[in-house]
Amino acid sequence: MRYILFNKPYGVLSQFTDEGTGHSTLKDFVNVPNVYAAGRLDRDSEGLLLLTDDGGLIKRLTDPKHHIEKTYLVMVEGDPTPEKLTQLSSGVQLKEHFTRPASFRLIPDPQLPQRPKPVTPHGPTAWLEVKLREGKKRQIRHMTAAVGLFTSRIYRVAIGSIKLETLEVGKWRDLTSDEVKQLR
Repeated sequence: MRYILFNKPYGVLSQFTDEGTGHSTLKDFVNVPNVYAAGRLDRDSEGLLLLTDDGGLIKRLTDPKHHIEKTYLVMVEGDPTPEKLTQLSSGVQLKEHFTRPASFRLIPDPQLPQRPKPVTPHGPTAWLEVKLREGKKRQIRHMTAAVGLFTSRIYRVAIGSIKLETLEVGKWRDLTSDEVKQLR
């Protein structure tokens, strides 16, 4: 079995084929056959992505019933008041789905790598640490929008106890045997 930690750059699809879109894919960075993303980050999101050929682990990491916590650093435009943070943490209504309780807290500006396409906010910004135990499509963006905050940047830094730490953007490494045990 193969277990890879990848620091996904901005603008890269979380799959190995571009299906004619012309966007960069995992194939441009990871030359390892038969591994797949255990979950996704949308094209505009960055950071930790796990790749593996272990189908059981992929199911465990992506099925919300296992409650694997994922940690993100999120830049929002607007004022994340204590009321908005409480509302986000309690869960919000998104179309036909009410989100599970999560953790949203204000943090100082993090030291993150520069993006090839800089963030150009239209107003004041703040950074949040977000911890989710589910992962609906574009969930953070939809949740923050529901309380009047616009998400400008998402950077995933951890899945469970596995942390991105100092791995450079666009680089990957194999997980250690201890890290694999932690994920199981």
